Amino acid sequence: MALREATRVKGRRVMRKQMIESAAYEVATQVRAVEDAIEEALAEIAELQGRMIRARSTLGIATATGHTAFERLAETTMSLVHARGEMANCHISLKETTQHVPGLRTVGFGDMQECPPQHGRADLRVVA
Repeated sequence: MALREATRVKGRRVMRKQMIESAAYEVATQVRAVEDAIEEALAEIAELQGRMIRARSTLGIATATGHTAFERLAETTMSLVHARGEMANCHISLKETTQHVPGLRTVGFGDMQECPPQHGRADLRVVA
């Protein structure tokens, strides 16, 4: 049954509301999963950086050897940091969108805090 048809049938308003809330919950859950995946990737990269440094030291290889790979890993890290910020912006936009969907209540997930502020600041550095 189409969404519009569900609202036309007497007694089916609850069905439409449940469909909207269910769709919103699925989106909210997926947004959180993507945010978590990006942060997990950042943690894995940090681990890889440490292993690369320890391997170079253990093997007694010159710092210049493998430096290109280390630079690329740093670029990848910065790309993921950028993606993390863009996901936060996406999250904020989606939350704002809920105000324009009739019958939609905000579906919370996680710590139930407000979305990150739109003008946040992070002092992130690649640590070697």
